[in-house]
Amino acid sequence: MYLFAERLRRLHLETRLVRAGLVSDPRTGAISTPIYQTATFRHPGPEQSTGYDYSRTINPTREVLEKAMAELEGGARALACASGMAAIQLVSLLFAPGDHLVVSDDLYGGTYRFFQQVMVRYGLEIDYVDTTDIMAVERAVKATTGALFVETPTNPTMKVSDLRALASLARRFGLLLIVDNTFMTPYFQRPLELGADIVVHSATKYLGGHHDLVAGMVVTASPELGQRLADLHNCVGSILGPQDCWLLLRGLKTLAVRLAKSQENAAALAGWLHGHPRVQRVYYPGLESHPGHRLHFRQASGAGSVISFQVDDPGLVPRIISRLKMISYAESLGGVESLITYPATQTHGDLPEEVRERLGITSTLLRLAVGIENVADLIADLEQAMAGSEIGS
Repeated sequence: MYLFAERLRRLHLETRLVRAGLVSDPRTGAISTPIYQTATFRHPGPEQSTGYDYSRTINPTREVLEKAMAELEGGARALACASGMAAIQLVSLLFAPGDHLVVSDDLYGGTYRFFQQVMVRYGLEIDYVDTTDIMAVERAVKATTGALFVETPTNPTMKVSDLRALASLARRFGLLLIVDNTFMTPYFQRPLELGADIVVHSATKYLGGHHDLVAGMVVTASPELGQRLADLHNCVGSILGPQDCWLLLRGLKTLAVRLAKSQENAAALAGWLHGHPRVQRVYYPGLESHPGHRLHFRQASGAGSVISFQVDDPGLVPRIISRLKMISYAESLGGVESLITYPATQTHGDLPEEVRERLGITSTLLRLAVGIENVADLIADLEQAMAGSEIGS
């Protein structure tokens, strides 16, 4: 078994993704992992167990998914949760009232809402810091600090933080480094290999890849931290059901080809937007003009497929949204279909206006999650939506 696991780790990532959950049921030899749609399991006899007792604790379908995700992220343990926010909630349960967290200032609005509306009420102290500035992060650390919580690239302005430097700082102060790796996935970036302790995902996005499930993942670097979180996972019951575990396993199998195509499209679209007369700024780490471009490619193998861009007039925003014919106006990302989002009122609407303005989440900012359509069709759709010199035309 050990030799097989070592051989599997030496395979290319694309191959490992395709093999996620392959022939996991030796009794039947089924190519696809079976969906064990059961809440409970029969015991062979008194004080005996098959290893499966109750699906809140462990379910065979979820177990296969969790082992696959741990292997893909280079971690020791993975836990499948009911949503990305459930994954972040699970990790937050590691901390007690009075603990302090240093958190990226530009991050998903739902994470900000959770920290401010829930965890602060339970006694956690949160400071939001520009985690691209290592000195600012160090100045924010207190005697009660328990962890750094980082997005890189950030959502939606795509700021890039130095994961190796943050991991070194975290080790020096005895902190956990928690990284939201939703945008990059293990296909492009593996924070645990750069020194992070925990990775979280909204698996609803790229890992699932088809806008048809809601899920979250937590992956730990160490078995000990994994066991602590597994105990909490079982205790609070924030688990992913077997049907969605199966959908997520199926999504993983095409992750490499989906991301390769969507990134190719995103690079072309970012270049086109960069040259458009109505676009003032493009946020995409794949552009050489991006301030974090070189750092990003020292810790990641790709730029992903999320682009944010600012137009030159707030009145152009509703015009673009209403005139798009193929790109859907919707709150999410990571599926095969392209979506456009208005962060100021959608994904980041719960941030105070002054905070949004300071972070650049302004009335002129749009976020484009690029899918796998033909890029010429995507450009044509954006071009016709932005055409004309008068805002109301």
